[in-house]
Amino acid sequence: MKKISIYSRLSLILCLLLPAPVMAEVAVLVHGYHSGAQAWESSGVSSILEQNGWPRAGLYSGVGSRVQYFAAAGNDKQNKTYVVDLPSEAPVMLQADLLSMALNDIRQRNPLEPITLIGHSAGAIVARTALVKGNVNGVIRLISIAGPNLGTERTIQALNATDTPWPFSMVADIFAGGDYKTVKRSRHLLIDLLPATPGTYLGWLNNQPHPEIEYIAIVRGQSLTMSGDWMVPGISQDLNNVVAIAGRAKVITVPSGHELSPIDGAGLVNILNSEN
Repeated sequence: MKKISIYSRLSLILCLLLPAPVMAEVAVLVHGYHSGAQAWESSGVSSILEQNGWPRAGLYSGVGSRVQYFAAAGNDKQNKTYVVDLPSEAPVMLQADLLSMALNDIRQRNPLEPITLIGHSAGAIVARTALVKGNVNGVIRLISIAGPNLGTERTIQALNATDTPWPFSMVADIFAGGDYKTVKRSRHLLIDLLPATPGTYLGWLNNQPHPEIEYIAIVRGQSLTMSGDWMVPGISQDLNNVVAIAGRAKVITVPSGHELSPIDGAGLVNILNSEN
């Protein structure tokens, strides 16, 4: 009995002295409008994450009404990053449904790891919609990068530019350039991103109960000015101006344009590694 007691004490001492195992975490990247998963690669964000302990784990691609998973080589690391490729011209709800499928599959593959959801531009609205719909689990943090959380006047300009009466619309459809046709295809999404007022999609979304998780808004601007960028004003990028989140979001200003850049990679590393 005495020997067992000694061994038990030694085991307890060793447990106290040895470092506790580090909990692995998962980051999920969601691109914005007229973009795709490649935006995280071409901007250098994915490489910066990989170099700082967040290697690529796999890609989810929206195919019709389903998502298909493509695993990356060597995805058995501690922390890991998944990228979701969505039909970026589709309405927000459709994209959010595909994202929810991807998140549920990620949760099954990583049942214990907390998930940070990162959305750029319209991807931030898609990410918030998936959370508000309430059919995803394990997300502890949402990071919105240059998200049009209150909408943007650019959507009004784009919709007006393509709201051409017949028969002139037929001529425009034939002779107009690629941007015109892209906007025409994206009409339902652009309507979803109209400025948040009663009766608009964002007016509805911003008043829905949001989960009690950490919210971080990466806002384009200099110092405390939060001036925004050519696409989305700073006031719209600030999650604290969303009625259901007001006062709960941390704001980080970044001197950059609307597109993703290496600065975003460095900022995400600082956030993700702050508790690792």
